[in-house]
This record gives sequence, structure tokens and C-alpha cells, in this order.
Amino acid sequence: MEQLLTNIFFYILASAALIATLMSVTRRNPVHAVIYLVMGFFALALIFYLLGAPLIAAWEVIVYAGAIMVLFLFIIMILQLAPQDLPAAAGYGRWLPALLLGGTIAACSVLLIMTDPLASSRLPSFYAAPRAFGQALFTHYALAVEAASLQLLFAAVGAWYIGRPGSRKGAK
Repeated sequence: MEQLLTNIFFYILASAALIATLMSVTRRNPVHAVIYLVMGFFALALIFYLLGAPLIAAWEVIVYAGAIMVLFLFIIMILQLAPQDLPAAAGYGRWLPALLLGGTIAACSVLLIMTDPLASSRLPSFYAAPRAFGQALFTHYALAVEAASLQLLFAAVGAWYIGRPGSRKGAK
């Protein structure tokens, strides 16, 4: 029974993550695209938790859904990206996909907290203590960590270069 419940949660969350990501790619309004991407990251974090990796799930929420999406919104605001002129959908048609995805993710979160299918699961736990994870990350994978930090530095410099005053045509 527990395995069936875990499988059901997995497929619901996987489809929610897939739909949210597809909605993110197809939206013309950049803020709406970021909101759908955040929903996809939350669904992915719940999948990581469901698979027995709570530390990765927490990082998914903190780093991706939190920090990187705030950076994306900041860049959207700096570049003053406006949505394309489209006729607004009437009433609930505009909010229905976001409400359905948000409700699905919230319901799965509550059910996972209440039932905790991993408590009696036969799946192996891939949990690593944060200290052991950090030690492995900065000893065995130090080169990869430094490469990722350089990529983030280049992205920050590129965002500054694009968003600096006077960088666009016609800017005063």
C-alpha cells in the first residue's frame, strides 16, 4: 500500500512539474513564466523528498525556487521586459492553470507531510548528513564547485553589462 501511495505521489508530482515547465516555456509574459518555473521547482523538490533526498529537496527550494528565481525577476525588472500585447483571457481562464498547478503541489505537500510514505518504505535512504555532504563536495568535487562559481560570476557580470545604464539603443 505504501509503495502504491509513493508511486501515485511520484506520477502526480512529475506531471505537475512537466506541465509547469511547459507553461513556463510557452508564456509570453516573463513574470508569468518565472512563476510557472517556480511551481516546477517546488514539484521537483517534492519529488526529491519523496525519493529520500530531503537535503537536495531543501536546496531545490532555497537555491533554485528562491535565490535564482529572485535573480531572474530582478533581471526582468532591470531590462524592463514587457509582455507582448495580447488580449487578456476572461475571468478564471487566465488563472486556472496556475491555480490547478498550485493546488496540486500544495495538496501533495500536505499529504506527504501527513502520511510520510518514506517512514516505512523499503527504498534505501540516500540521506547524507550536511557535514558529510559538504566535506565530499569540497574535497572530491572541488573543481566542479569552482567551475560552477565561475559560471555564476560570468552570469552576474553579463547581467550587469546588459543592464547597465545606457546599454540599450536610444537610452539616455
